[in-house]
Amino acid sequence: MTTRRIAFYGGSFDPPHLGHVLSVAWTLSATEIDEVWIIPTWKHAFDKEHGAPFEQRMSMCELAFAPFRGVEVSDVERRLGGVSRTLRTLETLEAEHPDAVFRLLVGADVLPSTDRWHRWDEVARIAPPLVIGRQGYPVPEGCPISIPNINSTDIRSGLINAGDITGLVPFAVLEHIRSHGLYQGDR
Repeated sequence: MTTRRIAFYGGSFDPPHLGHVLSVAWTLSATEIDEVWIIPTWKHAFDKEHGAPFEQRMSMCELAFAPFRGVEVSDVERRLGGVSRTLRTLETLEAEHPDAVFRLLVGADVLPSTDRWHRWDEVARIAPPLVIGRQGYPVPEGCPISIPNINSTDIRSGLINAGDITGLVPFAVLEHIRSHGLYQGDR
């Protein structure tokens, strides 16, 4: 049986932006990962409200990562329901895909908050972190680049306030947001 090396890339993706896209590009081109699985959260563990429904975030992820071979957008957290826990999702994927070994793709900005994660040590054991640099944070070992410090909160704010987010969100995602009237008003 051939072992597939899969990067587990979870997040709200609300909306997916160029920082996410650049992270996937780096992972597929500069590491020994075979595939990246994009895992949108169902219900955020830190009680963050999503600005767009799960189905819309799934659609935007499919659009954002469409240019890449080896990327799958998974609805596993919808299937699991309840509060999204990385450990539970990883255990489910590990059971469903015994031919896979997982790495957890995270930005360097996530590392300072791992003490808030549910059983982080177990997450890191199942899927050793693959850390990509993020502007404004220490450069992690093994990743000589840092992606721009783009975040979905600022993008949503820009959309609500008619700001210019050109170049921060994949064009297909921006068209989807506009055509579906997402992130309008004060959500």
